[in-house]
Amino acid sequence: MTRGHYARHLRFTSARLWLYKTRSDKIGPMNTQKLLLCALLSSLFLIPPSALQAAAKPRLTLDEFFNSVSFDGIRLSPDGRSAVIATERADWVQNSFRQDLWLYREGAGVVPLTQSGQDSSPQWSPDGHWIAFLSDRNRPDNMETNTWTTTASTETGQLYLISPDGGEAFPVTHSDEDVHAFTWSPDSRTLYYATRQPRSKGQKDAYEKEWKDVEQYRAAERGDTIFAIEVAEAAARRAKEGTRPAPDTQEQPDLTAGSQALAVTPWRADQLAASPDGRGLAFVTTSISQREERISEFEIYTVELAGASPSQPPHQVTHNQAQEQSIRWAPDSRHIFFTVEEGSVEGRYEDTQPRLYWVDADSGEATRWAADFDGAITGYSLTPDGGVLFTGRLGTEVHLYSQLKPDAPPAEQPGWSGTYEIPASAAHSSRIAFAYSALQKPTEVYFAESPQKLQQAKPVTSFNQIFTERDLPQGKTYHWTADDGTRVEGMLMYPPGKFEAKNLPMFVLIHGGPNDADGNHFEADWYVWDRLAATQGWLVFEPNYRGSTGYGDKFLKQIVPQIVSRPGKDILEGVDALVKDGIADPGHITIGGYSYGGYMTNWLITQSTIWKAAVTGAGAVEHVGNWGNDDTTFDDAYFLGGLPWEAQQRYHDEAAIFQINRVRTPTHIVAGSDDVRVAVLEDYLLDHALHALNIPSALLIFPGEGHSLDKNPWHGKIKVREELKWLAKYGGISSAP
Repeated sequence: MTRGHYARHLRFTSARLWLYKTRSDKIGPMNTQKLLLCALLSSLFLIPPSALQAAAKPRLTLDEFFNSVSFDGIRLSPDGRSAVIATERADWVQNSFRQDLWLYREGAGVVPLTQSGQDSSPQWSPDGHWIAFLSDRNRPDNMETNTWTTTASTETGQLYLISPDGGEAFPVTHSDEDVHAFTWSPDSRTLYYATRQPRSKGQKDAYEKEWKDVEQYRAAERGDTIFAIEVAEAAARRAKEGTRPAPDTQEQPDLTAGSQALAVTPWRADQLAASPDGRGLAFVTTSISQREERISEFEIYTVELAGASPSQPPHQVTHNQAQEQSIRWAPDSRHIFFTVEEGSVEGRYEDTQPRLYWVDADSGEATRWAADFDGAITGYSLTPDGGVLFTGRLGTEVHLYSQLKPDAPPAEQPGWSGTYEIPASAAHSSRIAFAYSALQKPTEVYFAESPQKLQQAKPVTSFNQIFTERDLPQGKTYHWTADDGTRVEGMLMYPPGKFEAKNLPMFVLIHGGPNDADGNHFEADWYVWDRLAATQGWLVFEPNYRGSTGYGDKFLKQIVPQIVSRPGKDILEGVDALVKDGIADPGHITIGGYSYGGYMTNWLITQSTIWKAAVTGAGAVEHVGNWGNDDTTFDDAYFLGGLPWEAQQRYHDEAAIFQINRVRTPTHIVAGSDDVRVAVLEDYLLDHALHALNIPSALLIFPGEGHSLDKNPWHGKIKVREELKWLAKYGGISSAP
């Protein structure tokens, strides 16, 4: 029921009450009360229950929206009866994002496992007795139970242990270098971890003497060392140190004592995994600078643990044009699973939808799992029977699928409509856990007895319950046909109380990636703020243009080499269809997006004057400088059909800056001051051009932020607050946060 229909019901009710009131003198006070009650009850029967429920719920506010909790990881205990849940939420007092670990126990609910606000990446020991995790918390000198201090930096992340039965977490490692990857041995006795190759005090002093504060770009970068440390020894050392005298009467302990160097690599070890038979250790590499400049820097390696030594080079397993991620050993200790989101395992570099493979650790032969699945594999977990459980996107839905072996067809598990994420399975149980959401169902963590019993799954968290108590916008899918006959899909999010209403002011919110998609899911942050925009009165249109995932590889690859012009046509044709169908008001159409959504926004304001306002962030307006400053250069060159000197005309034709004189749209711009993914200079360039053309513009620079705006939650909140104001001011509607 629309708000207009609901208002008419209220007016009808008021009129009938007035009629009874005018007759009260003749009927008497008692009869009047009865008639009034009858009138009220009869009027309520005329109002649909959904309208009554919506009317009872208040609208979502800006503050509530940004207090949402997101889930970074779920790990099931080996017996499947407990889980560690990693969350992230804003800390408005500390001007940071909290990363917390929570413990769920069957029958006991969810309780905090850690409380520092800087803990992530939990892993159960295979015997279930310990939970290891990474933490950026201040080192032992700031722990409540410590009895000693350290001179090491308090800025580096270290490896910690905590018992699921209670007690304080304690550090296993301590150095000036970050621990950025770790894994357990299958017998739970050893932890393997990776840091950048440590330097001695003499090496540090010599470097500072020669170079002072000069940065040696590339030359000073160095690879990783992989270590092993015995858990029993670390725990015994912790117990001994807990009885030491006060800090001013003792020497500083060496917390990395007992660590054994196993291997060195010229690259950064991004993830570690130990084979089930305990004989091998696998790791996947990325560049030491974390700039994605050469695809050859991303490979899988193994180390034979028997006799492992830094002098013995690791065995390179893969030799391909793919960016491998998310490695796990198969139960046979022979194959290593991995996913690919960028690049190709089969041949020359190209981007396809995310895929799942395993590779023979000895021969290097890779086999694709779910090869017949036409969508994107967004996550996976291994099941006790040796198969996989994966989340797969098809169109606007992300469901759970299982597969027993590579040549078997994947089976969709019967579940709810919506989006499943972060699938987790147990080593010795059929139980699974996952995060789930839908358009009007906020994300929570669920438990199911098996993949076949998804519809009986129960939520174990309620971190986002506030959203169930608010009058949320309703949404649906929308389809149109592109100029070349391709069917394109997107999402429509309606203002509360106006579901399927006509002639609405419209905000086109373009997702980034481009290998991503909008759909039947719930999200509430500075990047996806469709529900907040809809609550402010906008019909939000989220197009899954050419280049989006979930529609097959052909659909995704048609963005090459027309990096903005082809998807730009899809979006404009979607807007035209919405106007033709009478859904969108052609006099009140606005546009916005961030990252690749910013690319598209910057391009589209040069292609049409229908936009009354634009809000853009971290989007390029040209491609040569962006290629040189970006940290994903091989990907950019692929999308544009070659390097800048190989495809000069394409770099020119697909750049908004060379058509910027066509812009008539007031444009709001945001950027992180330290963004390298899309260099902040692109945002300065856009603002400078608009200023030269006397087009109203505003530029907000968030200090200390990179591309993901993950340092200070106030930055994202201010971003959306000001973008909503900009849309209201120039878009022609009166609502504002």
